[in-house]
Amino acid sequence: MASTPSRIGVVALQGDFAVHRERLRKLGVSAPLVREPQDITGLDGIIIPGGESSTMTRLGWENGLWAEVRERAGRGLAVMGTCAGVIMLASEIIGEPEEVRPLGLLDIAVQRNAYGSQVDSFESELTLDFGDTGIAFRGVFIRAPKICRMGNRVEVIARHGGDPVFVSHRRVWGLTFHPELAPTLEVHRRFVRLARES
Repeated sequence: MASTPSRIGVVALQGDFAVHRERLRKLGVSAPLVREPQDITGLDGIIIPGGESSTMTRLGWENGLWAEVRERAGRGLAVMGTCAGVIMLASEIIGEPEEVRPLGLLDIAVQRNAYGSQVDSFESELTLDFGDTGIAFRGVFIRAPKICRMGNRVEVIARHGGDPVFVSHRRVWGLTFHPELAPTLEVHRRFVRLARES
């Protein structure tokens, strides 16, 4: 475990990045905003927030950010994608393939807005399984994507109604809900712990 303070970047191309940043700061973590490839230098981890995945696709591939994230993740950078962020991490998008070009960091297929529109947003009690005691967590789902397929090496940390809503592979986490809107900091706390691991 590193003794120096963690630095977790938050991608700020578009979307719900400010709330993630505020959550990290509550944990005493430096949370610089990431907009350009060079902003990743010196980070222990990075969060890709919710937002509009087609806009994120265009901005991040045009300026080289996504190529840098993919390269750094391959060398062990911890990455967490939430809502639109998990769409960006996927290996396959079901429907609208031309609008979104994902990074392929998680061997999953996702369907955008699978639970409905903004008015169909909901909250649900989840159990997070990190390999120790199950942790109760309130998931906030807003125009949430659905994980429709997973590769054999992808692990499920939480489900909703049988569907995986929080998955991981090595140092990459994908969540279909918004942990930054929950009443507790547990997901961010666990991600900071992951990012500190060598």
